[in-house]
Amino acid sequence: MRRFLRHPVRLVPLVFLVAILIGTGLLMLRPMTIEYQHTPFMTALFTATSAISVTGLTVTDTPNYWSGPGLVLITVLTQLGGLGILTGAALVILTVSRRLGLHNRLLVQAETAEYGLGDVRRLLAHIAGTVFACELVMALIVTARLWLGYDYPFWRALWTGSFHAVQAFNNSGFSLYSDGLLAFSRDPWVSLPLALGAIVGGLGFPALFEAVREWRQPARWAVATKLTIWGSAALIAFGAVAFLAAEWANPWTVGQYDVPGKVVAGFTQIALARTGGFEVVPTDQLREESYTLLIGLMFIGGGSASTAGGIKVSTFFLLAFVIWAEVRGEPDVTVGHRRVATASQRQALTVALLSVAIVAAGTAALIAMTDKLPFYAALFEVTSAFSTTGLSVGVLSSLSDGGQLLLTVLMYVGRVGPLTFGSAIALNTRRRLYRYPEEQPVVG
Repeated sequence: MRRFLRHPVRLVPLVFLVAILIGTGLLMLRPMTIEYQHTPFMTALFTATSAISVTGLTVTDTPNYWSGPGLVLITVLTQLGGLGILTGAALVILTVSRRLGLHNRLLVQAETAEYGLGDVRRLLAHIAGTVFACELVMALIVTARLWLGYDYPFWRALWTGSFHAVQAFNNSGFSLYSDGLLAFSRDPWVSLPLALGAIVGGLGFPALFEAVREWRQPARWAVATKLTIWGSAALIAFGAVAFLAAEWANPWTVGQYDVPGKVVAGFTQIALARTGGFEVVPTDQLREESYTLLIGLMFIGGGSASTAGGIKVSTFFLLAFVIWAEVRGEPDVTVGHRRVATASQRQALTVALLSVAIVAAGTAALIAMTDKLPFYAALFEVTSAFSTTGLSVGVLSSLSDGGQLLLTVLMYVGRVGPLTFGSAIALNTRRRLYRYPEEQPVVG
């Protein structure tokens, strides 16, 4: 226990693994399915991991397989996974005992990317308030739309709105509709609140809180906040324009819609494709250039210490600034009149290259396990699992148990890997008392 107290970030993977196993056991209970049947272990494990890792990939037809209790459990697991197992536990402890010991404070800081011993109680209050306020707003808007615009019974509209609000803010892709949100692709009162909620949830609490606190003076934002906020805006804008350009005349996706419908569907799909996972247009009918675009956006993901996955927006744009400085021959990497530490540059490069290696190895392994799976489909599924996005080209149910297990491991690694590895690097930085002679190897 002393080792965990000294390096609490090491406890994060274990806690997530225990939560996944508990969720798997509960999902295997007969009352969790509509037909009151025993759920196979692999199906339960895949679903529990997908929920805890806030991915949303599923090997079952969610609304027609899981019963009410099963769907409630998936919702709870998603909320715990998005909020953070340790953060959620700390909230419960704080609510019950009004106290939070040093050990629990260190665990929360390890999971939320807060490395100082500040007011953790205030941090937890801000996180909980933000999460539930955003989910409440989304749930009310979607509930009202389904109740008044689609003649849903009130309680069904409330359940549907609440379920999708939790899934959207936590950037998970579980849906109460077999075809995702295809029926609401042109309805801004349903799709846009969920898309905006996914964007907010994907920014990350540190960046979100600073942006709100200093909204009048964005020039004073920290480098990480600037990279996350402006980088996310740039990715969404570029992604939406590129997606509409590729799919504008595609009759199987947005080509059949009028101009406002194309814009709403295109923006929503890109906003949710970065890590949200809801299907707004038929993914299996997209053009090849759209697959390339979505794979890139999924791999980048959202903000640090957020409900999103991927290598993170700040990592991607920090590397872009590193390349720009190197091309221009500048000795320092600067962002917004701030010099970026060499250690941060190395951390970003390490996370990005390790992620590329994991996706490449996972794609090769999945192709080897499935003879007739096209390369683009394998790459798409692996990237979606590792980035905890949840989009699929519709091949999951046809995969073998080995293929499903591979994606399960990738979802787990994608959720806890970057968090654990990035925090471990930041917390374990060492300084040598000596330096070796410098040499410049030939590059390129």
